Amino acid sequence: MENSWILLSLVSAFSLATSDALTKKALRPDTEYLVAWLRLVFSLPPLLIILLLVPVPELDKTFFLAFSLALPLEILALTLYIKALRASPLTLTLPFLSLTPVFLMAFSRVILGERVSVWGAAGIILIAAGGYSLNLGAARQGLLAPLRAIASERGSVYMIIVALIYSMTSSLGKLAIEHSSPLFFGASYFMVVTLCFTPLVCINVGSWSRLTVRELRSAVLPGLFYSAMIVSHMLAISIANVAYMIAIKRSSLLVGSIYGVVFFREGDFRQRLGGAALMFAGFVLIVAGE
Repeated sequence: MENSWILLSLVSAFSLATSDALTKKALRPDTEYLVAWLRLVFSLPPLLIILLLVPVPELDKTFFLAFSLALPLEILALTLYIKALRASPLTLTLPFLSLTPVFLMAFSRVILGERVSVWGAAGIILIAAGGYSLNLGAARQGLLAPLRAIASERGSVYMIIVALIYSMTSSLGKLAIEHSSPLFFGASYFMVVTLCFTPLVCINVGSWSRLTVRELRSAVLPGLFYSAMIVSHMLAISIANVAYMIAIKRSSLLVGSIYGVVFFREGDFRQRLGGAALMFAGFVLIVAGE
């Protein structure tokens, strides 16, 4: 049971990648806010059932502080993520999402007092490097293209900020879990996130006549997989070093690359084998060093 967080982290990665792939299939031009909101909305029914079934833990000031600090950061990260997708090509933005576990090595120590071993740190860096290079398979500009694009592509800057924010919300989320329970926090937190994100969607969507039956139907499966990601994420992070857990969860980038090749014809997976090998080596180092 002590290594069950590894399986839970992999389930979380698979669920997130699957939800992302299904969401991408549902996207039309300028519907990012709407589709992101629908995914959250359709993740709520399973979370509501969980919230009704799990006992309400004793909540203290630390829980409410962590919850209230993480919430606006989560909304900001979601908004910037959508802006990054709109502003710049995926090959110049997604690589920076792999920086989250690197940032976490600092934030988890400050917020939670968690330390990573030398082997664990090496594994995290390898996974981050692998995640960075995975998304460059379709790029023609080379390995340093995303770094060179920082000066000219707003989307790249947005995604770096998103990675930084996620390192903070992951640490604050675990702090809230330590002062409540993983299922209670996960269910209640994302319900409030959805509620708070709704006004931003109303502002950016404009006319709700753009919402079609097809989009409603196509958002059901992404939402269900997203709820599975939330549950497995919260259970894993409650028993694992947060930096290790998020590093393994970033294998969703690898699963997403496979989906991209198989279902969206996005390049040749052989171009991504180097990144996949780095991520696997990092995974082995983290597991071995635990």
